[in-house]
Amino acid sequence: MIHFKRNLKPALLLVCTLPLGLANAQYTTSKGNDVTTPLHLLKPDYVTPYGQTKLADVKKVLDRVYNYLDAVTPYQLVDKISNQAFNNLGSLNANTIFKQGDFRLISYEWGVTYTGMLEAGVAMGDKKYIDYTTQRMQFIADVVSEAQNYLKTSPNAVTLVRSVIDPHALDDAGSMAAAMIKTARTVGTKADLRPMIDNYINYIMTKEFRLKDGTLARNRPQPNSLWLDDLYMSLPALSQMGTLTEDPKYFDEAVKQYKLFSGRMFNNERGLYMHGWIQDMEPHPQFHWARANGWAILTKIELLDELPTNHPGRAEILDMLKKHASGLVKYQDRTGFWHQLIDRNDSYLETSATAIYAYCLARAINKGWLDAKAYGPAALLAWNAVSTKVTEKGQVEGVCVGTGMGFDPAFYYYRPVNNFAAHGYGPVLLAGAEIYRLLQRHPFVINDSSVQF
Repeated sequence: MIHFKRNLKPALLLVCTLPLGLANAQYTTSKGNDVTTPLHLLKPDYVTPYGQTKLADVKKVLDRVYNYLDAVTPYQLVDKISNQAFNNLGSLNANTIFKQGDFRLISYEWGVTYTGMLEAGVAMGDKKYIDYTTQRMQFIADVVSEAQNYLKTSPNAVTLVRSVIDPHALDDAGSMAAAMIKTARTVGTKADLRPMIDNYINYIMTKEFRLKDGTLARNRPQPNSLWLDDLYMSLPALSQMGTLTEDPKYFDEAVKQYKLFSGRMFNNERGLYMHGWIQDMEPHPQFHWARANGWAILTKIELLDELPTNHPGRAEILDMLKKHASGLVKYQDRTGFWHQLIDRNDSYLETSATAIYAYCLARAINKGWLDAKAYGPAALLAWNAVSTKVTEKGQVEGVCVGTGMGFDPAFYYYRPVNNFAAHGYGPVLLAGAEIYRLLQRHPFVINDSSVQF
């Protein structure tokens, strides 16, 4: 017989006798009993909306994001001293700047946003989303053309489109190049985007720093560093270029790079990627940062979207997608979000990564790469979670700001979140667009109170 100490409080004794896990359960009181009431149909007290997602609701969320972004990303030039508008691009000079909004028109984050706008417009049949991207791409092309003319007479001038004319990092090149190719492929544009595309691709293929085996790399924060983020900052552009030009060398390079990164950075036991890898570091501290894992799975989706069905690397990419998806869903929080450090559930819940996962799971289901029955509920729950972070104004909350590479937990745990972190907007647009398609192609039902596909 087990004897308890005399001073043990009755309340504590009650907790100790509860079955494991019930301490965190949600209870719903009822006047009925097991005989008079179907208790299994009582409504749980969900934190995130459950089993209620409708097409119209998805569009309402995306429309709020669109309305906000369209208002705060003007495509206009002004004089930085007088703030007067430039109505004639031919008068561009050293004082010419973009009219200030909440976000930059040229950045890797906005490359994702341009793609998200295209996907949302196509998925929902709403032209204003597509116009958002095509109008700004036209504007960027016009500004770049005039800036190049200006540089002919002032070769040492610093221009507002330096990152387009003279990229210095994969962050400058890959995401914007992919978005430009997608724009041309989706609707075409009056602007000639090809010179910018070719320049970006040339940087990725010939100018970015590489390890001795050819792996795309950086020399920060340590010499010979691999950033998982760089999968997205390069490979979608290469795969898009492969489709655009029908030149297999771009597909081959994309697959080669993917294998080089994954061989060093994928943890097969957890089904997750480490954020960074340093050539001369042993052992490698493994921090499974959520957004970096988002860039990795998004890259696999991008590759599978474009790789020819007979490409010898396609089967391996598909297999890795399945392993990564399986690894990710094991760590989804009960709210539908994922944590900032995926496998550390005391780190905060993060919106941008959750949105990327929602998109990738839904896209893979819609393409037939993942089973809707197995992954549909996780994708839908993720979207429902993300939708709670879109304010009435259309801002996205809970997004981690730009993040370098760290080797201690505090670095990731305490990264700030901010509504102006540009990383959240493209993923939310992508997620909403693909969930919209998922609801059309794989409508869910509520079976015995649970979401089923």
